[in-house]
Amino acid sequence: MLPLVGGKGANLGVLTRAGMPVPPGFCLTTEAYRRVAGAAGLESVLDALSRTAPGDTVALAELAGRARALVLAAPVPDDIAQAVRQSAGEAVAVRSSATAEDLPDASFAGQQDTYLNVIGPDAVLDAVRRCWASLWTDRAVAYRAANGIDHGAVHLAVVIQEMVQSEVAGVMFTANPVTGRRHEVVIDASPGLGEAVVSGAVNPDHFVVSPSKKITERRLGDKLMAVRSLPGGGTEQRTVQSVPDDGTEQVGGRACLSDEQVVALARLGARVEDHYGSPQDTEWAIDASGTLWLTQARPITTLYPLPEGKDGLRVYFNFSLAQGLHRPITPMGIWAFRTLASSVPLVYGRPVGYWPGGTTPLAEPGMRLFADITGIMRSRAGRAIFPRMLDVMETRSAVVLRGLFDDKRLSLTQPSPLPALRRALRIAIRYRIPGRLVQAVVRPETSHQRVAWVGDRIRERLAPPAGMTPAQRLDHVERVLSTRVLPMMPNIVPGPLAGGLMLGLAGRLLRGRVKPGELLAVLRGLPNNVTTEMDLALWHAATRIRADEPSARALSGPALPEGELPPVLRKELTEFLAKYGHRAVAEIDLGVPRWSDDPSHVLGVLANYLRLDDPALAPDTQFARGAREAEAMVDTLARRAGMLRGRVVRFALHRARELVGYREMPKNYLILALAEMRRQIATVGVELAGKGLLASPDDVFMLGLPEVRAALGGTDQRELVARRRATYEREMRRRHLPRVLLSDGTEPEAVGAAPPTEGALTGTPASPGTLTGTARVVLDPVGAHLEPGEILVAPSTDPGWTPLFLTAGALVMEMGGANSHGAVVAREYGIPAVVGVAQATSRITTGQKITVDGTSGAVILDPPSEAPPSS
Repeated sequence: MLPLVGGKGANLGVLTRAGMPVPPGFCLTTEAYRRVAGAAGLESVLDALSRTAPGDTVALAELAGRARALVLAAPVPDDIAQAVRQSAGEAVAVRSSATAEDLPDASFAGQQDTYLNVIGPDAVLDAVRRCWASLWTDRAVAYRAANGIDHGAVHLAVVIQEMVQSEVAGVMFTANPVTGRRHEVVIDASPGLGEAVVSGAVNPDHFVVSPSKKITERRLGDKLMAVRSLPGGGTEQRTVQSVPDDGTEQVGGRACLSDEQVVALARLGARVEDHYGSPQDTEWAIDASGTLWLTQARPITTLYPLPEGKDGLRVYFNFSLAQGLHRPITPMGIWAFRTLASSVPLVYGRPVGYWPGGTTPLAEPGMRLFADITGIMRSRAGRAIFPRMLDVMETRSAVVLRGLFDDKRLSLTQPSPLPALRRALRIAIRYRIPGRLVQAVVRPETSHQRVAWVGDRIRERLAPPAGMTPAQRLDHVERVLSTRVLPMMPNIVPGPLAGGLMLGLAGRLLRGRVKPGELLAVLRGLPNNVTTEMDLALWHAATRIRADEPSARALSGPALPEGELPPVLRKELTEFLAKYGHRAVAEIDLGVPRWSDDPSHVLGVLANYLRLDDPALAPDTQFARGAREAEAMVDTLARRAGMLRGRVVRFALHRARELVGYREMPKNYLILALAEMRRQIATVGVELAGKGLLASPDDVFMLGLPEVRAALGGTDQRELVARRRATYEREMRRRHLPRVLLSDGTEPEAVGAAPPTEGALTGTPASPGTLTGTARVVLDPVGAHLEPGEILVAPSTDPGWTPLFLTAGALVMEMGGANSHGAVVAREYGIPAVVGVAQATSRITTGQKITVDGTSGAVILDPPSEAPPSS
């Protein structure tokens, strides 16, 4: 009934039918809103909104104000007004219930208005009218724009319920919204009505209850303010002073909930979660008689999805993030990686797919690739090797994994390093790595020859036979990715591995004689690095384009050129793409267009190069400077080492420079293979779209290869593609990704936070992550301006602050708990947040550099600078 009663109304109906303690009430359906809005004349506003960018908050706010005024001025039909007046109770809560709220992927928490303790028929009708208008608050319009939701498709119902005159109220999450741990209940509570907790106007009592219903954390807030009902209707904020222990509103040392009430709430939360089958964000109240009421439940939308599958605690490493890929991976890209991974056993002489359990240790929650590294974490050799590898490529993940070594649930099951050594020895013998290591050190040119040989062999294997049918093209793609690419890569390894060993040897010989950073300085301006060569090739193309007036003019405008390109520009672009057109942004995803498919990124880089006027900043100049500095550092370190040792150091560092650059070649060849296989699959997509089995050729990348085969057999895959694309677009908006994820939903990085830095401001961690940026202290959101990436520092935030969150890089609040509105929205937008930071708006100044650690609850201040006054 969502289209008829909205998200809140539907959920309250579900809870009532399930026998949950929901205050009785009724729902004024969306049909009433449709009739009123239909007469309001919103068409011009809706048309303007459809043409307004999501980031243009000023224009959105102006249009929202016009829409509110139109709805408030529209007449209410007599039958609707009479129905509302006749149904109004003695004291009720009038609550908005939009069709786009409390959804699995967008909570819309607090975006529309609620009116509490409304008394009298006329007052109820007025509150209903204001609820309708609240569909067009600035915050609701900005939120819908940010989430890509059609304004005209959203309608509003109104829930009217008996008012619960609560003694204590608050919010409860049935999974920990900060750490992600499932079935760990988090409760924030304060005396009076729940509005004080939800709005973040009070520092509430905070409780955490384990899955076994044991209270594992109890942190008492000051609770200096309570929202209470007024006798004639409406509510007031009442300041609460510390008073003797007489059972009235207590602060400081006494909790507003007993342990029995906390556990009863947790049990109720578990019932709600079991009924829905997913973690829930609930609001609750306890009246003067001690009766517990449930006033709202909605999905927790900020939790990262769990991997499906195996029993017991598992550890998943975010491979996507380690590759610098924040965006989701297309279904075809995921299929390609699974297929490539199935060929890993070939490297050490095992059949394709020879994995413990029979499947590759990959999972794809949230359309990102995660590797199941539980076996590595429970192996002595894995613990010794894997974090050290990450120290080079993804340092923070290495820290997080080492923090799990003491978890008793991940005790060692493979204490002997022998199995790992046997596998390594098998690979070393199979690919003759020891001999080739020596060869690379003695004659570095052999590594160059071997890299070229691997490239030639891979290109031969990628070439498709002539005259293939679509089914044969798919067979070719599967054959290449499952057997013909990855097993070639160890042939390249001896060169860069020898370079790394030489660098390590030099470091050992220089122990005690080298300063931090000096050894790595030797790796500046490396030769034989395909990525650097690509960048320099593009720069040299830009210099030739600059010398040609028509080409330079084509790239000098505000927009990229379209249509026929000038001859020199066309020639340079064609030659560059012939060699590097297989590359792309997010290139590890086979489903992403290559530069040869869409060269706009390359044209944009060329245009930026043409704007570079300072010769000292030219890429080739900087590369040459880096190479000279590296050679100078080699000389410096060799002299510092002494005569005989210095000669060895010089030799080792020169070999490191010659060989380490080849480390980029395996990925380059892998991307080359993915680009060619993409071309083959795209050809099949054209045929399927021509037959009407796909809406467009590119839709083929929203399928895995087995589903493409089914489409060739006549299965219409358009509905499946539409669902996948909607999920993909939703995941594109996700801003927070876990580096490491446990199978119970826990993000170890959020749990294993270091204690706050000495001297830092401390509060409650509310949204994980760390950001260093410029603070903007805002005391009133009306008219406030926040530059993109600035850190919003506020006394507290209610839903009216939401538009500022669109550009905020992080959030610091003086008041509120981890479940207050500001914390919920910060998590939904994926920005770090710390709440309950005492005197934050006076101790932090606008313009000051601060670091917000939403994982540990610390706000670290740089010394204040001269700054403009607070907004």
